[in-house]
Amino acid sequence: MSKSKTLSVQGREITLISDQMNDFISLTDMARYRDSERTNYIIQNWMRTRSAIEFCGLWEQLNNPDFKGIEFDAFKNESGSNSFALTPQKWIETTNAKGIISKSGRYGGTFAHRDIAFEFATWISAEFKFYFIKEFQRLKADESDRLKLDWNLQRTLAKVNYHIHTDAIKEILIPETLSIEKIRFVYSDEADMLNVALFGLTAKQWREANPKAEGNIRDEATIEQLVVLSNMESINAVLIHQGLKQSDRLKQLNRIAITQMKSLLGNNNFKKLK
Repeated sequence: MSKSKTLSVQGREITLISDQMNDFISLTDMARYRDSERTNYIIQNWMRTRSAIEFCGLWEQLNNPDFKGIEFDAFKNESGSNSFALTPQKWIETTNAKGIISKSGRYGGTFAHRDIAFEFATWISAEFKFYFIKEFQRLKADESDRLKLDWNLQRTLAKVNYHIHTDAIKEILIPETLSIEKIRFVYSDEADMLNVALFGLTAKQWREANPKAEGNIRDEATIEQLVVLSNMESINAVLIHQGLKQSDRLKQLNRIAITQMKSLLGNNNFKKLK
């Protein structure tokens, strides 16, 4: 997980760690609402309840194929009894749970997937849960607005570089005697070459595969793809001036697209995107 953020709930700061897929929230910070000194004790008290065990177990069964169901059943049968005790570390090690994680170090503590964190908030208090959810929604709305802004900025950048790209096409690839229709074909052919290098298909192929989409292949691109597309337009303009034929440029641009997408997303997320 890469990005750390802070929620402010009734004057208390709660750490949230996010990647592109999930949000994990600090149960340790949340537990301070009940007792600022004995956060581990608060979390363990919650985890020994039958409702917490059942909820966490259900989450794992739905989201974690490696979850150990037999060990979970043993915990569930013991839960609620006076002698039963369960720590996050024991839960993770025994059942191979993924929804709760234990982090060490300066910013360590017990973190849980947001679904589980919401359940923990319910146990803490209805008032706390209300303000916690409101703050979480505010954070996500802000993130969404920033992503839209970033996307629009990258789309603008791609359009700016597109002029560099089309100028190179005009200067090098279009003879003076071509008709307007043939000139348009040259431009669209080069644009589609970039689409193939980055997305793996032409604009027409994308439309056929997405008949209900309102925009085109580039309108539906991610921020990362738009960044790479912008770079590829500038690079293709240079390759055109160097006199490389389209098939050779396509190979180079595809290698560049793969390298840059891996750099922006990381190998694991790049594989998911592919």
